[in-house]
Amino acid sequence: MKKYNECLKKNIAVANGFEKAELVFKNAKILNVFSEEICVGDLAVNDGTIVGIGTYQGLEEVDLDGKYIVPGFIDAHMHIESTMVTPFELARAIVPTGTTTIIADPHELVNVAGKSGLDYLLAATEQIPLNVFVMLPSSVPATPFETNGAGPFLAADMQAYLNHPRILGLGEVMCYPAVLTGDPVILDKLTLCRNALADGHAPGLSGKALQAYASAGIHSEHESTSWSEALEKLRAGFYILVREGSAAKNLHAIISGLLESDCPMDRFLFCTDDKHLEDIHRDGHIRFNIKQAIDLGLCPIKAIKMATINTAQAYGLRKLGAIAPGYQADLVILSDLGTMQVNQVYRDGRLVDDATWAHPPQHPIDPKLLDSVHIHTLTPEKLRLPLGQKNHVIEIIKDQIETHHLIETLPGIDGTFCPDENYDKLCVIERHGHSGNVGVAAIKGFGIRNGAIATTVAHDSHNMIVIGDNDADILLAVKHLAEIGGGYVVAGNHRIIGSVPLTLAGLISLEPGDLVQKKVSALIASAHQLGVASGVDPFITLSFMALPVIPALRLTDLGLFDVEAFQLISD
Repeated sequence: MKKYNECLKKNIAVANGFEKAELVFKNAKILNVFSEEICVGDLAVNDGTIVGIGTYQGLEEVDLDGKYIVPGFIDAHMHIESTMVTPFELARAIVPTGTTTIIADPHELVNVAGKSGLDYLLAATEQIPLNVFVMLPSSVPATPFETNGAGPFLAADMQAYLNHPRILGLGEVMCYPAVLTGDPVILDKLTLCRNALADGHAPGLSGKALQAYASAGIHSEHESTSWSEALEKLRAGFYILVREGSAAKNLHAIISGLLESDCPMDRFLFCTDDKHLEDIHRDGHIRFNIKQAIDLGLCPIKAIKMATINTAQAYGLRKLGAIAPGYQADLVILSDLGTMQVNQVYRDGRLVDDATWAHPPQHPIDPKLLDSVHIHTLTPEKLRLPLGQKNHVIEIIKDQIETHHLIETLPGIDGTFCPDENYDKLCVIERHGHSGNVGVAAIKGFGIRNGAIATTVAHDSHNMIVIGDNDADILLAVKHLAEIGGGYVVAGNHRIIGSVPLTLAGLISLEPGDLVQKKVSALIASAHQLGVASGVDPFITLSFMALPVIPALRLTDLGLFDVEAFQLISD
């Protein structure tokens, strides 16, 4: 208390002009997100806090010569695990692009490792130059129609974490059918977090079902793929998270609709959800969402508000998202608002430069997080897919994570499916050492020829998922993936072309991010050389084929799953 009082007294004196600030930005164009104005003047920062805008003197002064200062960008919903690097390496990738805060849902790690996964993430985000807030995973497992690693993560497991200062509430409630039927397991979680926040995940939900979902206290939605869907959810009181990730690209449709409407924009936020490190390095992170919106015709100030104050207010982050006295000095310096090219970033009043990344924090890792791939013996017979009169086929939709559910005649020999130029074989192999289940299906639109791709990144239970056009390469890729302890593997013409080990839970590499990005980039290129269709991210698209809460047809280790009927397919 005494130390805080001393800091407060100092900041008041600096704001009054009685003392010099630690840092002053001179001759700046300052974005005010409250009045939607650009104010010209000086910006004073003391002890990591903005204390005044006007005319100030500083112990250190930075002349911006008319450049813009805007608040640090906030990702309203993302999964750190999807970048496949540690939180420190993620920060190294996204903070220089302007993102200074993320709201993370660690349900990937918790599905694999339970509390150990959540404990790791909280510890690993404690002393890094990025604000990381966490939502408690609500749907572990996402459905009872798959096998995860750790078993269920229940309300009783969450109780001990509720008072953590960086935990904001309940993560995306993916088990929306359970909400609609009043399942006691999810009701216990919603009740536990009734005074906090609850993120939504309800693709395509409409009408009375959407009203029922909203009545459960869920406050946000990031699964809208069209303007009409976003508008209905907005009318139901949801914050609309406009997603632009690596596989799911919904920004164009929603922003275009928003521009044609008269809707207020204060309940629209930006998120990436799942974005590959390769795409972050090429495009940037949330700055890419902002730039895309501006290119579509959205006013730059309003686009920046969607990435800053809108999100901060939606999630109760009282000291973030604005440039005003009393706010944390998370600042992005831009040459102009149209191009959104980031010149410099200050986090908590400190310049982010090469020295920022010199000393990664060290923290212990639970050994079981490093030993997470345990598959039963796999034989060609387990990969066999008998043909029937009705053959259910998963069809990939370009640039989306939703799929089509087709009924088609499949190629085969002696009553067994054989892939050809139109169809590949998809397998999900239980990898947590439990059942040894193997699910097999036909998939259309992926395009791999003379090879196979395998990964332990398979939302959300993260079993091993593999796709290929021949069993020999499928078995080879699976064997190599188990040997490296999880990750990415590409096999072609009966040899291993390349791999990226993800030794932490089969999801995260412990190597430097630039090395991981380089390896993944090369592996993606190898996959496309094997015929993977353009517009299909080989690994991220594959990873979603096992997620049984995204329409329309998925494959789990228990078999084909009809998401719209919400049941396994028996015929």
